[in-house]
Amino acid sequence: MELTGAKILMKALKDEGTDTIFGYPGGQVIDIYDELVQTDIRHILVRHEQGAVHAADGYARAVGRVGVCLVTSGPGATNTVTGIASAYMDSIPLVVITGQVPTHLIGIRSFQEVNIVGITKPCTKRNFQIRRTEDIPGIIKKAFHTARSGRPGPVLVDIPKNVATGKISYQPEKIARVKKLRPAPEPDVDRLETVVDRIKKAQRPVIFAGGGVILSGSSGDLAELARKARIPVATSLMGLGAFPGTDPLCLGMLGMHGTYWANMSIGTCDLLIAVGARFDDRVAGNPEVFAPRAGIVHLDIDPASIPAKIPVAVSVAGDCKMMLRHLNRRIDQTFMGDLTKKRRKWLDQISRWKSTHPLTYKQTNIIKPQFVVEKLYELTRGRAIITTEVGQNQMWAALHYLFDQPGHFITSGGLGCMGFGLPAAIGAQVARPDKLVIDIAGDGSIQMNIQEMATAVQSKLPIKVVILNNRYLGMVRQWQELFYGKRYACTSMDDGLDFVKLAEAYGAVGLRATRPEEVEPVLLEGISTPKTVIMDFAVDPEESVYPMVPTGAPITEMLTA
Repeated sequence: MELTGAKILMKALKDEGTDTIFGYPGGQVIDIYDELVQTDIRHILVRHEQGAVHAADGYARAVGRVGVCLVTSGPGATNTVTGIASAYMDSIPLVVITGQVPTHLIGIRSFQEVNIVGITKPCTKRNFQIRRTEDIPGIIKKAFHTARSGRPGPVLVDIPKNVATGKISYQPEKIARVKKLRPAPEPDVDRLETVVDRIKKAQRPVIFAGGGVILSGSSGDLAELARKARIPVATSLMGLGAFPGTDPLCLGMLGMHGTYWANMSIGTCDLLIAVGARFDDRVAGNPEVFAPRAGIVHLDIDPASIPAKIPVAVSVAGDCKMMLRHLNRRIDQTFMGDLTKKRRKWLDQISRWKSTHPLTYKQTNIIKPQFVVEKLYELTRGRAIITTEVGQNQMWAALHYLFDQPGHFITSGGLGCMGFGLPAAIGAQVARPDKLVIDIAGDGSIQMNIQEMATAVQSKLPIKVVILNNRYLGMVRQWQELFYGKRYACTSMDDGLDFVKLAEAYGAVGLRATRPEEVEPVLLEGISTPKTVIMDFAVDPEESVYPMVPTGAPITEMLTA
């Protein structure tokens, strides 16, 4: 049976379980799109290719499967780079399919030709350019396997037009089996026994959980370890939801904008167990004085994540789930006595930090952004999937909305990509139509990909956008206030933009609150409206995110307002 490359591609995607593609058509992928509409794969037409990648990213995080997007060559392909880089930094499994000019036109600056394989090498786990139609099935299989295996990440597949239109005799039974990638290393059992011994002896232990706990599906195993051994848990931004935010042992987020008690715990602990986390500069602050009293244990699938500038006493490479389960089994066998009593003094100290330095703000007759997030948490009972843009809105969401489940906080962590939240919310809503999906946004960041409102409306997605509108590029303004003598250079956005009218222009619902007493009614109406909704909250323009650790300072030296 002779089939075109485009039809074979659709069969290969179906074989990998693809049910949704986010994309934007163009000349070099028109044949692929012609086949796509003849399948039962759902296509979500975005309004910008960057939005396609962010939407696939949100989809992948919400359901734990590989996200897929499809774009054309040239500018279509280059528009994906920011989204690919964001997914790469956060280890999100994506397959990004780009069209390409016919093979005989490659390398001569043809119309809409660009070397997207070369451009994306630094920010993909692997990429391919398919030169023969018969190679499509095997390479697609390899791309998905690569994206989801080991430490996940984005993979790019570039398909020239003549490869998509070429015909071959399709014999699925002869598709070469994908050579398995090097599996995750088997954890060193002796080193894990050393970790067990350190847990037994520690008086002031802390677990530091990162996004790898969520990606490995080991949140339950982490909770079991923390509760058995009575160890409090701090998380990175990407780790929010890896341990229930309402659990008494939860310290919340650590680092530059971490909670006071999380940062003080890191600075005082005698054992720090980092699981599925890398010691990012926003976490560690000044690495020379990070966790100065602790023996540090690092458990991660990627040996390259072991920090160079922070001394680690014990490092174990392997799958987080496998390592945590081993620790849980050994703790059952080795722990004797009352662990609650052993940890009581330490947990009491943490409780005092929580009571003396809570997350506070002074509510006046101007809406405070923290109040909006806290009210949103109260009304949704913490069950919504929250995506964020990047900036102050992201930090207020991380600090004031408690996440009890993995996959319910979706944000651009490593790259810090403005414009992420709206398309990511689209992807999450497509993946989880049963869930309430809310993008917590700033008035600056939301405009980076505001065109995706049209995508949400056309696709009848009832996502909610909560804009904390302070008329500034808020995080930059905060730095200018604190460190640049309040010289607000090019950060004012008081341009009179009416988000309610903007929402209505897209065919969505627009709501606004300008006084604190209007916050709850607007949230209730927005949440209950079965359409795409923008809720615009006029918040205090000079409110800042606290705590805050200045650049270069130890994380225990925080500005607290």
